[in-house]
Amino acid sequence: MSDAIVISDLHLGSENCEAELLVEFLESIHHGHRKTERLILNGDVFDSIDFRRLRKDHWKVLSLLRKMSDDMPIVWLHGNHDGAFENLSQLIGIDVIEEYVLKSGGRSILFFHGHRFDDFIESYPWTTWFADRIYRVLQRIDKTHHIARLAKKNSKIFLRCTEKIEQKAIAYARELGCSTVCCGHTHLAMAKVDGPVSYFNSGSWTERPCHYLTVGDGRIVVHAFDKTRRRIESDAAITLPQFVLGAT
Repeated sequence: MSDAIVISDLHLGSENCEAELLVEFLESIHHGHRKTERLILNGDVFDSIDFRRLRKDHWKVLSLLRKMSDDMPIVWLHGNHDGAFENLSQLIGIDVIEEYVLKSGGRSILFFHGHRFDDFIESYPWTTWFADRIYRVLQRIDKTHHIARLAKKNSKIFLRCTEKIEQKAIAYARELGCSTVCCGHTHLAMAKVDGPVSYFNSGSWTERPCHYLTVGDGRIVVHAFDKTRRRIESDAAITLPQFVLGAT
């Protein structure tokens, strides 16, 4: 059994939310196929506070989370898309907080969404809005999301913002005496363990493959979850080969 399973950037209400896959994944936790002590939602559970955008499968995700909260602790960390704290807590019955420290394997692991260190979205809101719309169009055009991922990974602005968030998150974790920090926000699943503070990002559930983290005995692993892999993953977690594993 893991100490925690971590997901982020569900963006319920977005047309790109992989809600059907998310329901299947959450049910596997709820029914004990993926055993964990707690579930951590690392920000941007919602795409916006306009609940009229929620489809039937989006509401099913919320219903599942409410049921799961009766059986295990669920930690919900506030993201920049999530809206007001009090509204979110009332909707699902889960307290929403800014950051969380998990003790695992004798180590302190810090979790927060990551948007607090994204200066670009504050300084250039219209550019951010336009880039986001272009990205979503690319996702609709190519259902494999290959073009959208390629565009993101070749964007100098995106890569600079991602690097800045990573560096500031690591510095903040070091101040708090944590050996590892896990963020969301960038939608780019990542594991870097070559420094004094290890950095992980749990990816998103708006593009394929979707990603999540498992935490156990101080070790963090990045996993992929997709329609083409889910049968295999139900027996053994798929670990992306390009990621360094076993954070210390």
